[in-house]
Order: sequence, then structure tokens, then C-alpha cells
Amino acid sequence: MSSSSKWIETAVDQMSSLPGIGRKTALRLVLDLLRRSNDEVERFSSSFQLMKQHVQFCSNCHNLSDDKLCGICSNDRRDKQTVCVVADIRDVMAVEGTSQFHGLYHVLCGLISPMDGIGPSDLTVQSLIERCERDHVTEIIFAFNATMEGETTAFYISKKLQALPIEITSIARGIAVGAELEYTDEITLGRSLQQRVPYGKANH
Repeated sequence: MSSSSKWIETAVDQMSSLPGIGRKTALRLVLDLLRRSNDEVERFSSSFQLMKQHVQFCSNCHNLSDDKLCGICSNDRRDKQTVCVVADIRDVMAVEGTSQFHGLYHVLCGLISPMDGIGPSDLTVQSLIERCERDHVTEIIFAFNATMEGETTAFYISKKLQALPIEITSIARGIAVGAELEYTDEITLGRSLQQRVPYGKANH
């Protein structure tokens, strides 16, 4: 699929570099932008530039934020002694969508995966441990995908926290093995949070 314009080709190349966007979809989006006014295209492009310039990682939980602390960590109505540990920022959005959790989060920015060369030092595990000690956290909830990487990560962190007086729980396995949190419906995920069990019993 080629265009008569090198500028359209360049735009399609950039658009199709996004995950899940094939060249046909990219071309359709580019042609739609081409039909819009200059002001609309300017607002569209500047929104991404501003996002890149201003969005940062929360210094406490590593969630995305416009400020040093994200809106969840800075909310005095949240339970600061209960921390839900997730692999990815999208998992925070999934759990928040259930409206069933009122504590804080900790984003690991991945899961331990020796096959992919990802170890604990590549994640924010040490930051979590320091947080638990500093903020007197009383409960840690593992909300990981039901995969080998998720189980490996939970096991490693539980060992690191075993000397601290912290209750370690895991979301109930109403979520199918191999399923990803971000694609789980809100009712199932919400029930899994409400029915969480002590870590170690989650798979029995």
C-alpha cells in the first residue's frame, strides 16, 4: 500500500508504529486528520507534546501523575496502610474502575521474568520494601496476572517482606489463569478484590 504523497507515507509510518495499529488503520486515521482544520490538527499534536513534557511518575507509587504525587497518593481519604501491588499502570486503571478498593497502589513497572532477563533490580521492588517500612503498611495485596511471572514476583516480594508485621494477601482467583487484569470485567475484578485471601492460599 503506497501513497502518492511522501508526507502521507511518513505520517502513516509514524501512526503504524503504535501498538495495535496496522498500516490500513494508520492510513485511515491519517486521512481523517488530513480532512480536519489546521487548528484541530494543532490541538491534536500539541496534546501529545504537552503530555510528554508534563506527565511524570509519582514519587511514592510510580503511577502516572501531573505532579510529584499522584491524585491517589495525595488523597487523604484513601487508606494509606493498605497497598495494592500491580505490575503495570493499566492495572491501576483496571482496579480503580471497580470502585471496590480505597487504599493506595504500588506499580512495579513489570514482573520478574528470568526468560526475558527481567530481575527484581529492574523493577520498583526495593522502593516497595522501603515504603512498607517507612509508612507502616499493614496489608499488601498482590494483584498480578495469573501467570508464572506473576507467581514468581509475588513469591519473591513475600519473602522480602516476611520480617515485617504485614498481612500479605492476593486477589481471589475468579480471574482465569493466564488472563490479564486490564481485560478482566469490572465485576469479576471487584469481587476478586473483595474476596482476597492470604497469600499462599490463593491457588488452593
